[in-house]
Amino acid sequence: MPHVIDLGAGPTNEDCAQLGQSPDFDALNRLEIATYKCALIARYGAPPPGCRLAALSNAHDFGRYVTLVLHIDDETDEAVCAYAEQVEEGLGTWLEAGFSAPVIHDGETPRIVHPDSTAAVVSALLITRPRPDGRFPVPDFETLHTNLAGAFPDEAATARARLSDAKSA
Repeated sequence: MPHVIDLGAGPTNEDCAQLGQSPDFDALNRLEIATYKCALIARYGAPPPGCRLAALSNAHDFGRYVTLVLHIDDETDEAVCAYAEQVEEGLGTWLEAGFSAPVIHDGETPRIVHPDSTAAVVSALLITRPRPDGRFPVPDFETLHTNLAGAFPDEAATARARLSDAKSA
């Protein structure tokens, strides 16, 4: 029987769009959910077969909002159970996954930092990249960078191209 674990709308210690309060809530909420999905993949890797990360629309008195959930199709698979146990607590901050917040909520008008999850992933790849000698400045960055590059090869190519362009400029 399928099982769903609600992972929330973003890292627990970070601000996020607020239903009924944030201007353009729907767009901000979806951006934060898409970016949160990518951040969890950076931290824990892509979900194994038998489970998947997805957005789930929820009804509330003030309207609809979206959270990120882990759909578990096979609760008997050890890899699925191990992955579910890892991601169940989610993230505390964006930085735990090498990400910067996609939206800054520090005033009346939220400020979009990354227009989409692709831009957020490219940014995280650049943040967590190895030094020119191939070593990572923070040991944890190797895991984050490797997970992102494996799950998002097009974004990894974009990040490499940006680094190459910056070197030749």
